[in-house]
Amino acid sequence: MSRKQSVARKTIPLRGIVLVLGMTGCGFTFYTPQQTTYISLHSLFAARAPQQHGDVQQELIAIIQNFLKDVPRNERATFDRFFADDVIYTRGTGRTITKKDILADTGNSNLPRANATYEGEDFQVHQYGDLAIVNFRLVMHGTEDNKPVTRTFRNTGTFMKRNGQWQAIAWQATPIEQKK
Repeated sequence: MSRKQSVARKTIPLRGIVLVLGMTGCGFTFYTPQQTTYISLHSLFAARAPQQHGDVQQELIAIIQNFLKDVPRNERATFDRFFADDVIYTRGTGRTITKKDILADTGNSNLPRANATYEGEDFQVHQYGDLAIVNFRLVMHGTEDNKPVTRTFRNTGTFMKRNGQWQAIAWQATPIEQKK
């Protein structure tokens, strides 16, 4: 028997065991400094197709709309509530930052976010149990050199429901090129 055949013969029963364990509710526990998360194998298999829950969709859109309304105040509580402690945020420049970086900028009234208004539109929400992916078009109205300017972005946020509360655990902002 070749080595390849031997490996295949050993992995086929293992796949069956994983499938059976997944159907019986067994799973994995992940430990991080921020939290402990249990993920059942069943939820991993069930998470392949997005669930359509209108209430959750409306809840997440409202959370984002309220966040965008509060961003210009640049208050720590706004960002602390919205972003999870372990968030991975990729800015439109490609730079990755942490929640600590986000919170360090709060209270500074000279920041562009403190001198602009924000709107979200064209929302798409895909829910996977206690995880949800939200994509939307962000419109920022601000000023540069004392002239009004509007910038648009495509934002994608991954939300997790922890302790009954949705928080962004990943965020990606992509600038939309302005038509000239």
